[in-house]
Parts: sequence; C-alpha cells; structure tokens
Amino acid sequence: MNLYDLFVKPYENYDTLQIMLEASGAFFGILSVYFSIRKNIWVYPTGIISTLIYVYILYNFGLLGDCMINVYYTAMSIYGWILWSKNSEDHIHVEVSWASQKEKMFAGLLFLISLALVTLVYYYKPYIDNHFSMEGTNLGLYHLDWANWLDVLTTSIFLVGMWFMAKQRIENWFFWIIGDFICIPMMIFKELGITSVQYLVFTIMAILGYLNWKKNLKEKSTIKS
Repeated sequence: MNLYDLFVKPYENYDTLQIMLEASGAFFGILSVYFSIRKNIWVYPTGIISTLIYVYILYNFGLLGDCMINVYYTAMSIYGWILWSKNSEDHIHVEVSWASQKEKMFAGLLFLISLALVTLVYYYKPYIDNHFSMEGTNLGLYHLDWANWLDVLTTSIFLVGMWFMAKQRIENWFFWIIGDFICIPMMIFKELGITSVQYLVFTIMAILGYLNWKKNLKEKSTIKS
C-alpha cells in the first residue's frame, strides 16, 4: 500500500466540507498541544474546538460510539480549563510539578475504571449505531476489530493524560506520547489520513512538551535553592 492509498484515496468520496472540517479539527488539535507545551490555558478552548469538530464528523459518519467518547473528551477539557483557571496567577500560565504517590495510585484506578466504562460503551455500540433502537440489534463485543480494542486502550490512556494535565503534572506527557503513537496506525485504518498525520505531529510535540516542562521545573527548583 502506497501513500496515495493511505492519504488520498480515502478522500475521493468526501466532499469539500468534510475534508475542511477534518483539517480544521487537526489544526486546532495541534494548536492545543502547542499551548499545552507553553503551559498556556488556551490549550483548553482550542482543544474543545477540535473535539467538537470531531464530534460532528464522527456523528455524520455514523460512528456514534466514537462520537460519545469525543463528547467525553470535551467534558474533561472543560474540567481542566476550570482547574487551570483557579491555579493560574496571571489567568494564562500555570506552574507544573511531578505527581505524588497518591495521585499515581488514583491515576491507576482511573485507568482501570475507564477501561471498564469504554468497553461497556462498545458493548452497547450496536444499539447506539442503530440510533438507539434494539430492532435487529445484537449487543456484545463481537463487532470489535483490532482498531476498536486499541481505541478502548487509548481512550483510557488519554483520560489519565487529561487528568494529569488538568492537575499540572509532568506525567501527563508520558500518556500523550504512548496514546498518540498508538493512534497513528489506528487512524490510517479508519481512513482518516489527515488525523493520522495529526497524531504523528502530536507524538513529536508531546516529547518536546515533556522535555520543556521538565526543564522548566528544574530551572524553578534551581532558582528557589
């Protein structure tokens, strides 16, 4: 399979609006990560725009399970926006730190709960995709392919990453790096080539974000000592 098959052919049947929406969602997503690296509260409004665009795209593609997960991401972004607003002295930037042992344990519990809940969403996905009708619907996980199972995993990874980011903890970048990297082939499989490139950019930016936050914290510690 060549680059044409991966990134051009899937879009032959898309209209201009669909392509522009996906490109806009990717743009605001990348912009959100940029603001996150800068520890700038604009990470959240730009991220919310991106997730809402994907809510619209996925709904129109009939991917209602994935659509609901993006609604969930939007809600988490609002939660993070509120926390950053409370913890920012200039209402723009925040200070960062490493997570405590208690926070790490909570993150592990959050990951397991998310795995269970997202699996439950996929269990009911045939019902959701059938416009909430049980007529001709068989519930279960039989319909899941490898990309769906990866989606269950990455959703849980991103949830923990979003929680750590909302708490201004450096560990958030570990989860973004892992989750973004996994999403690259998954989005190609779903024929969302633009989005797969976005996740490649996300992976690189997440590595830079980790290095930047770690460097910033080290500089702050040196100044205080």
